[in-house]
Amino acid sequence: MNPPDSLRKAIEHLEQGEWEAAHKIVQSDDSAQACWLHGIVHVLEGDLDNARYWYRRAGRAFSSDAAAEIAAARELMS
Repeated sequence: MNPPDSLRKAIEHLEQGEWEAAHKIVQSDDSAQACWLHGIVHVLEGDLDNARYWYRRAGRAFSSDAAAEIAAARELMS
């Protein structure tokens, strides 16, 4: 998978706990990858209902384990 540089940057922000910076990137992208990252943003923020919405949009099973999800996203999108 070869995501745009912006999504790789969003993952870097998520890895640093900078969910607001990641949110600015993913909110303007409607791809499944961005929706997944958007869901992770809301897990980090603590808004789990919103996170579940974005996971559904991404076609992924919901997980509240942000660290594992960020690692999986990094692996899948590198």
